[in-house]
Amino acid sequence: MEVANTHFDILPNFKENPENSLSKDKISLGKKLYFEKKLSKDNTQSCNTCHNLETFGVDNQSFSKGNNGGLGGRNSPSTLNAAMHMAQFWDGREPDVEAQAGGPILNPAEMEMPSKEAVEERLKKDPAYPALFAKAFPENPVVSYENLQKAIGAFERTLLTPTKFDDFLNGDIHALNESEQQGLKTFIEIGCINCHNTATIGGNSYQKFGVLSPYWEATKSKKQDLGRYEVTKSEADKYVFKVPSLRNVEKTGPYFHDGSVQDLSTAVQIMAKVQLGKDLTPEQNTNIIAFLKTLTAQKVEF
Repeated sequence: MEVANTHFDILPNFKENPENSLSKDKISLGKKLYFEKKLSKDNTQSCNTCHNLETFGVDNQSFSKGNNGGLGGRNSPSTLNAAMHMAQFWDGREPDVEAQAGGPILNPAEMEMPSKEAVEERLKKDPAYPALFAKAFPENPVVSYENLQKAIGAFERTLLTPTKFDDFLNGDIHALNESEQQGLKTFIEIGCINCHNTATIGGNSYQKFGVLSPYWEATKSKKQDLGRYEVTKSEADKYVFKVPSLRNVEKTGPYFHDGSVQDLSTAVQIMAKVQLGKDLTPEQNTNIIAFLKTLTAQKVEF
């Protein structure tokens, strides 16, 4: 346990943002907006369509279908615990959940709204939203795109999912059984911990996918995604992605930025090989999976 506590932190109940203070009214508005299909061009999709809170903040598809029926370019990551991450999206192009919330609504491949102004006008015509925005933002009581982003961000900052692993970190040595503890030990010893650490067990660094060999050879990916290079145009960022959090990973497949691997056991085996040069034994794989399952929340509160 002492070794684990040097690498991991206990997950808090919510994540504050000094530039977006939390309030019950703001969180309530954000929740309503998260499920609001009026934020898509044809009134058919909400944030929850691709980030379904009933299925751990994902839709379990390799690529999500947008308003126009086309597919997005990357696997939809979970919104659970996302507020704890250092940046948002696989390529880290937005700094926080507030900034992230504004992207998909205007993305032609996703919710396809034509402009921020079009979103504002649609919400202003709704009989409920003007009063809800005024209540949530008394210092700036207007229906604005910025306030929409802040409200959704505030809601997402409450979507944190502690598990029995947090109980273990907090001193309950019996929270994990023998196989789970052995999996944790293996996870640390072979080096998974180098990227998957702190409270979210990931989400706090960028790493090249395929350190020791091209990732697409192992994953059988149909496309070679350049990753963060598309944001920075730096050669050093080719095939670099934000390290995903492993919270609820048992439930959030398919795996990797392109959803190219369907099962967690195969994903673990691939990561050990292409990132660490390790060929896991069946027992090691089984134990690591047992540990990863301790990161699954019993119930998602929202």
